[in-house]
Amino acid sequence: MLSLNSLRKETALRSWKVLEGLGGTYARALYRAVGFDDEALRRPLIAVVNSWSEFVPGHTHLRRLAGYVREGIRATGGTPVEFNTVAACDGIAQGVGMHYILPLRDVIAASVELTVEAHQFDGMVCLCTCDKIVPGMLLAAARLDLPTIFVTGGVMSPRRTKDGWLVASDVKEAMGKFRAGLISAEELREVEETACTGCGGCNMMGTASTMCLVVEALGLSLPGNASVEANSEELDYIAFEAGKRAVELVRDGVPARTFITPPALENAARVALAVGGSTNLLLHLPALAAEVGLELSLRWFDRLSRSTPLLARFKPASSLTISHFHRAGGMRAVVGELCKGGLIATSCPTVGGRIIGELARATEDEGAIAPFERPLAPEGGIAVLFGNLAPGGAVVKQSAVAPSMLVHSGQARTFDSEEEVYARLMEGGVQPGDVLVIRYEGPVGGPGMRELSLPAAVLVGRRLSEEVAMVTDGRYSGATRGPCIGHVCPEAALGGPLAAVRDGDRVHIDIPGRRLEVELTDAEISKRLERRPPEKPVRGFLSLYRRIVRPASEGARWEVSDGL
Repeated sequence: MLSLNSLRKETALRSWKVLEGLGGTYARALYRAVGFDDEALRRPLIAVVNSWSEFVPGHTHLRRLAGYVREGIRATGGTPVEFNTVAACDGIAQGVGMHYILPLRDVIAASVELTVEAHQFDGMVCLCTCDKIVPGMLLAAARLDLPTIFVTGGVMSPRRTKDGWLVASDVKEAMGKFRAGLISAEELREVEETACTGCGGCNMMGTASTMCLVVEALGLSLPGNASVEANSEELDYIAFEAGKRAVELVRDGVPARTFITPPALENAARVALAVGGSTNLLLHLPALAAEVGLELSLRWFDRLSRSTPLLARFKPASSLTISHFHRAGGMRAVVGELCKGGLIATSCPTVGGRIIGELARATEDEGAIAPFERPLAPEGGIAVLFGNLAPGGAVVKQSAVAPSMLVHSGQARTFDSEEEVYARLMEGGVQPGDVLVIRYEGPVGGPGMRELSLPAAVLVGRRLSEEVAMVTDGRYSGATRGPCIGHVCPEAALGGPLAAVRDGDRVHIDIPGRRLEVELTDAEISKRLERRPPEKPVRGFLSLYRRIVRPASEGARWEVSDGL
């Protein structure tokens, strides 16, 4: 490792712009007020970007991890400068609060960008776990293009019961079971009190686990980080080593975009598709790609899914948890299997210093990760559908759909909000064969593109997921299972054909054929679209969001026009 003197000679640190000479006097004085001395200010200033929160289970332990990160930074000759950004829990925000969750992703990205740029920090360690916080920090990392390493916060320990493993997604399904009379109030209460065992991300293949896996597959976190349990010594060690590596990345001048390249993005997508990752991947990866000047279309994802075998299913699509995945080898084992088919760009670098191909390992449990030669299915977990109901595409997690529902036709039952469909489901007013069409829940129409995971889980709990389909311009949780089709584009609020559907119209779903159709002529659709309900009134940030958000097919990212 270079000494501080040699570092000063060979590397021009960004932070010197703020701290050196007469011009830096005021900045140094303010740093001194909070305990930084001359020695600390001569070292690389490494931003420890923490998303700690006392009410989000995936983030309550990040203060502890930040301590290990800070130790690693100091041990390697850097100075940690920690600050917080916001974090919200998708699970707690279900329903009304969900309007604000997807917009928060870009707020997080902006908050990190603005803080780091204002202070001209030299590098970053990003501590994050949950659904929108991980992609928000990814957007910031790509935008800033500084030496950056991620520490993702691991998963909550699952609870073992006589019936198998219990995790957070089981709570939502238990609600539907209770309403259907399949479990008692006491059994529902027991699930509520015991399913979530402590700190960590939800121990299922939801959006949080998917995006942590994406970070590791991109090479931006250390090996094993994506699937480790939150309360483990292994994660503490990873955090310490990440702090050390952050200083070394600054020393070596290795910026974040070194790892966010077309081959690396394809690697990350294939890994997520191979394990039945969240459909929210198709929002976050295109938004990340746009930050580095690339475009990832829905057809790009579908092409990859068609050529990527499904190697694993986890809760709620199977009885296995992310902890099983970790013990089987995690991301490295999936890479090892995909390498057998030449589906991984093995020369992509990682923050640990080795290329991704060197991290590949054999699967240690074929029950958790199937071998490439004997996949669970020939295609990856996500399919993209097109047709007169979704000219711009729609997304479904096909690995979580029962074979009997891969092709389905039924009468439409239309709803103009999540509240409407949820009430109908809880009342029992849904018939086998129905296709529930929920519109005006897209990025603009919602606004905020709510996650309809509660209605989807109630559908499962009522044992209707093999008889009833859902179609929406909103989105679903990564933990959703059943024939739940989301991201329909164009969305209804922008004149998409979803707004033309009426009760009784015949809807056809063909997932293997990649089709989503309604039995209406183009003329009839156009005629019906002449009359649409007025825009939902909103105030505050959501009114701005509605004006700047791009379609779901483009990652629902912000785009500010000159006329704003």
